[in-house]
Amino acid sequence: MSRLLLPIALVALFGCPQQQKPKQDPTVIATVNGEVIGRAEFERLLSREAQAMEGTGPRTPEQLEPYKQALLETLVERALLLQAARAANITVTTEDVDRRVLALSSEYPAGTFDEALAKSQTSRAALTRSTRDQLTIEKLLAQTVDARVAVTEEQIRQYFEEHAGDFVEPEQVHAMQIVVKGLDEAKRVQQQLWQGKKFPDLARRYSLSPDARVGGDLGFFARGTMPAAFDEVVFKLSAGGTSEVVSTEYGFHLFRVVEKKPARKRELNEVRNLIEEKLLAGLRAEAQKAYVAELRSKAVVSVNDEAMQSVSGRTAPAQSAEP
Repeated sequence: MSRLLLPIALVALFGCPQQQKPKQDPTVIATVNGEVIGRAEFERLLSREAQAMEGTGPRTPEQLEPYKQALLETLVERALLLQAARAANITVTTEDVDRRVLALSSEYPAGTFDEALAKSQTSRAALTRSTRDQLTIEKLLAQTVDARVAVTEEQIRQYFEEHAGDFVEPEQVHAMQIVVKGLDEAKRVQQQLWQGKKFPDLARRYSLSPDARVGGDLGFFARGTMPAAFDEVVFKLSAGGTSEVVSTEYGFHLFRVVEKKPARKRELNEVRNLIEEKLLAGLRAEAQKAYVAELRSKAVVSVNDEAMQSVSGRTAPAQSAEP
């Protein structure tokens, strides 16, 4: 037998060796059009999510799975949108990023923002990067999606008619109050009112409530806005009327009604802008969802299932500033 035929005969006898599946990089969770979603970043973000869920107790791998899948979808979507932004040459300025970061930090009491970042295992540099990405995506969607969405007058009128109950203003009262600690003092203030002293002046002089500095003025309010004891009195008074002394858990009160507004249905011209914004928000959300779905349908997304399965979601040890 020819030596050249021997390997072929052996293959025929023992069969083809099983083709091994290419080993996947354990540091990669997925690729999106060749762009890597790294495991380290995925672990960090999932760990942060796990921290937020700590109040509900530890979760089993099965319970954690939906959160892992949701995070993966979010990161894939972000990658697709940033790729689309780069293709469209959409960028944001450093000044825009700095303003957004400053706005975020201003929502925290002084000195606690950096603590919050450290707790979430996020460095300033990482926050700046994620903020730049978010602003870039917002700009992309504003230019390529939102700008094409519009609301017609017919849609506005139809919404107004179908949601008429949403535009009914309840009865409102504009009232003032004086509140003091004791009944005797309240009656002495009442005597001064009967003698013609001005309600705001007496409120500024005697009232213990913070609104004393504005003459006890409570402004307009509807039922249920103030304590029930207030409603019981002021909504029964006529405009210009003053109550008897009223005892509540806050002290002893005297109320005066300045003006009353009956319940009414707001006119279309009063709420047109509100309706338009609401409808635009819904239409933009739908359009953005369709835009992302289109990007996804054209994308090549590869998920490393082994890496996904091994991700635990356990809180990682706090690390020093991420580069």
